[in-house]
Amino acid sequence: MENQVEATDAALKLIAEIVEDHGPVMFHQSGGCCDGSSPMCYALGELIIADHDVKLGEIGGATFYIGGDQYEVWKHTRLIIDVVEGKGGMFSLDNGRGKRFLTRSEICSVP
Repeated sequence: MENQVEATDAALKLIAEIVEDHGPVMFHQSGGCCDGSSPMCYALGELIIADHDVKLGEIGGATFYIGGDQYEVWKHTRLIIDVVEGKGGMFSLDNGRGKRFLTRSEICSVP
Protein backbone atom coordinates (compact mmCIF):
# COMPACT_ATOMS: atom_id res chain seq x y z
CA MET A 1 0.00 0.00 0.00
CA GLU A 2 1.25 3.48 -0.78
CA ASN A 3 1.74 6.02 1.97
CA GLN A 4 -1.72 7.46 2.75
CA VAL A 5 -0.46 10.16 5.08
CA GLU A 6 1.75 13.17 4.51
CA ALA A 7 2.80 16.17 6.58
CA THR A 8 3.15 19.87 5.90
CA ASP A 9 6.44 21.61 6.59
CA ALA A 10 4.92 23.05 9.79
CA ALA A 11 3.96 19.55 10.97
CA LEU A 12 7.43 18.19 10.19
CA LYS A 13 8.97 21.03 12.21
CA LEU A 14 6.69 20.32 15.19
CA ILE A 15 7.45 16.60 14.99
CA ALA A 16 11.19 17.40 15.06
CA GLU A 17 10.69 19.63 18.15
CA ILE A 18 8.77 16.89 19.94
CA VAL A 19 11.34 14.22 19.01
CA GLU A 20 14.09 16.47 20.37
CA ASP A 21 12.25 16.64 23.71
CA HIS A 22 10.85 13.09 23.93
CA GLY A 23 12.78 10.84 21.54
CA PRO A 24 11.10 8.79 18.78
CA VAL A 25 7.33 9.20 18.41
CA MET A 26 4.36 7.53 16.76
CA PHE A 27 0.92 8.77 15.71
CA HIS A 28 -2.59 7.37 15.93
CA GLN A 29 -5.54 9.05 14.25
CA SER A 30 -8.12 9.56 16.97
CA GLY A 31 -11.58 8.18 16.29
CA GLY A 32 -13.41 11.20 17.64
CA CYS A 33 -13.80 10.54 21.36
CA CYS A 34 -12.41 12.99 23.90
CA ASP A 35 -10.10 14.86 21.56
CA GLY A 36 -12.27 14.92 18.46
CA SER A 37 -10.56 13.63 15.36
CA SER A 38 -7.09 14.92 16.16
CA PRO A 39 -3.99 12.99 15.23
CA MET A 40 -2.49 11.94 18.55
CA CYS A 41 1.30 11.94 18.99
CA TYR A 42 2.81 9.53 21.53
CA ALA A 43 6.29 8.52 22.60
CA LEU A 44 7.21 5.44 20.57
CA GLY A 45 5.72 2.36 22.26
CA GLU A 46 3.52 4.39 24.64
CA LEU A 47 0.34 3.34 22.81
CA ILE A 48 -0.32 -0.35 22.24
CA ILE A 49 -1.21 -0.93 18.60
CA ALA A 50 -4.11 -3.37 18.29
CA ASP A 51 -4.46 -6.06 15.63
CA HIS A 52 -7.23 -4.04 13.97
CA ASP A 53 -5.15 -0.83 13.69
CA VAL A 54 -3.88 -0.02 10.19
CA LYS A 55 -0.52 1.54 9.38
CA LEU A 56 -1.11 4.40 6.94
CA GLY A 57 2.56 5.29 6.50
CA GLU A 58 5.15 7.52 8.10
CA ILE A 59 5.63 11.25 8.59
CA GLY A 60 8.85 12.79 9.86
CA GLY A 61 10.18 9.32 10.65
CA ALA A 62 7.15 8.50 12.82
CA THR A 63 4.79 5.64 12.03
CA PHE A 64 1.15 6.72 11.61
CA TYR A 65 -1.76 4.39 12.47
CA ILE A 66 -5.55 4.58 12.31
CA GLY A 67 -8.19 2.31 13.86
CA GLY A 68 -9.52 -0.42 11.56
CA ASP A 69 -13.17 0.71 11.66
CA GLN A 70 -12.18 4.29 10.92
CA TYR A 71 -9.86 3.10 8.15
CA GLU A 72 -12.79 1.39 6.40
CA VAL A 73 -14.55 4.75 6.21
CA TRP A 74 -11.41 6.72 5.24
CA LYS A 75 -9.55 4.15 3.11
CA HIS A 76 -9.86 6.26 -0.06
CA THR A 77 -8.65 9.38 1.72
CA ARG A 78 -5.13 10.77 1.97
CA LEU A 79 -4.51 12.40 5.35
CA ILE A 80 -2.48 15.59 5.43
CA ILE A 81 -1.16 16.40 8.88
CA ASP A 82 -0.84 20.12 9.49
CA VAL A 83 -0.36 22.42 12.48
CA VAL A 84 -2.63 25.18 13.79
CA GLU A 85 -2.59 27.35 16.89
CA GLY A 86 -4.32 25.84 19.89
CA LYS A 87 -4.16 23.18 22.55
CA GLY A 88 -3.16 19.66 21.56
CA GLY A 89 -5.03 16.53 22.58
CA MET A 90 -4.99 15.76 26.30
CA PHE A 91 -2.66 12.76 25.90
CA SER A 92 -0.81 13.97 22.81
CA LEU A 93 2.76 15.27 23.01
CA ASP A 94 1.80 18.44 21.12
CA ASN A 95 -0.26 19.56 24.14
CA GLY A 96 1.09 22.63 25.94
CA ARG A 97 3.08 24.00 22.99
CA GLY A 98 0.53 26.59 21.82
CA LYS A 99 0.05 24.68 18.58
CA ARG A 100 -1.47 21.35 17.70
CA PHE A 101 -1.64 18.81 14.93
CA LEU A 102 -4.69 18.90 12.67
CA THR A 103 -5.80 16.37 10.06
CA ARG A 104 -6.82 17.65 6.65
CA SER A 105 -7.78 15.27 3.87
CA GLU A 106 -8.19 14.76 0.18
CA ILE A 107 -9.81 11.93 -1.69
CA CYS A 108 -7.37 9.45 -3.25
CA SER A 109 -7.96 7.65 -6.53
CA VAL A 110 -10.37 4.76 -6.18
CA PRO A 111 -9.32 1.75 -8.29
